Amino acid sequence: MGVFVFLPLILPLTAWPVARLAEQHLHPRTATRLLTVLAVVLALCSTVCLALVMVVGTAQLPGNPLPDGWSDPEVRAAVPYDEVVGKAAIPALCAVVVACARTLWRHGRVRRQAHLALAGLRGTEVAVLPDAVPYAYALPPGGRRTGGVSRAGAGRGRVVVTTALLDRLRPGERRALFAHERAHLAARHDRLLLAVQLAARANPFLRPLRTAVAYTAERWADEEAARAIGSRRTVARAIGTAALVSRGTPLPTLAGLAAPGPVPRRVAALLGPAPAVHDWPPVFTAVGLAAWGAAAGTAVSAMSSANAAVTMVLILHAATPL
Repeated sequence: MGVFVFLPLILPLTAWPVARLAEQHLHPRTATRLLTVLAVVLALCSTVCLALVMVVGTAQLPGNPLPDGWSDPEVRAAVPYDEVVGKAAIPALCAVVVACARTLWRHGRVRRQAHLALAGLRGTEVAVLPDAVPYAYALPPGGRRTGGVSRAGAGRGRVVVTTALLDRLRPGERRALFAHERAHLAARHDRLLLAVQLAARANPFLRPLRTAVAYTAERWADEEAARAIGSRRTVARAIGTAALVSRGTPLPTLAGLAAPGPVPRRVAALLGPAPAVHDWPPVFTAVGLAAWGAAAGTAVSAMSSANAAVTMVLILHAATPL
């Protein structure tokens, strides 16, 4: 194990350059998927290693639930450990678990409440609410089924928009709004946003990736809306108008046309040419080098966490009487 067990805790720093460059130079779809995968893998590796540090570092503490053989002096000599770091890992790991649990609980609660609020409306893809507050968002599938009958929109997503926002948009901008929200539903951006939210909760070094994915997911939907209605300028006007009057979405993982973020950058991107589509950025570019650097950091993180986990399991299994 040694120092390698600590590497995954800091290797997310290798993804910071690509988080910024991907926003500017990659197609939004490619950037969103790439950054989400990096964030999830790095978060899993750092959480595994944090758990290993806690187990190894606290094996000799009184009252621990581990087998007695794990605190044997020969085992301690074979497994490097730091009791201070091990003790510190206990509250750190508890904080990670609590933060992720709270995020999942709040996400599920808001979605359930949103579906229940729509239970009395017609079962169409678009739910128009008679509300004086302007907002719109894409509500992913959820709710429950009772006796085979769908309740609260179970099994399908819906576009939620208020009359106050529709009244402020022109007909073309309304089409852009609906196309944008449908793009969020079709690509299940809620899952990607939730994944990076959990990753950032697990390791604070991943927060730049969470911010970047929140932006690139909106840009992805912007480009899909522009392609669907055939006018990038109309989508840009719709975003600008909605951002000026809307309050956003009830949850960061529920994407919407006027989601918080750098709206001027989204508008400027839509007023320019459509971005080129690449499955992976060219190598000899700034974003390409940053992507390969992040990929290397992720690979090292995965190998380090796997090596530490396998080493600990083998040593402690040998020290535990059957």
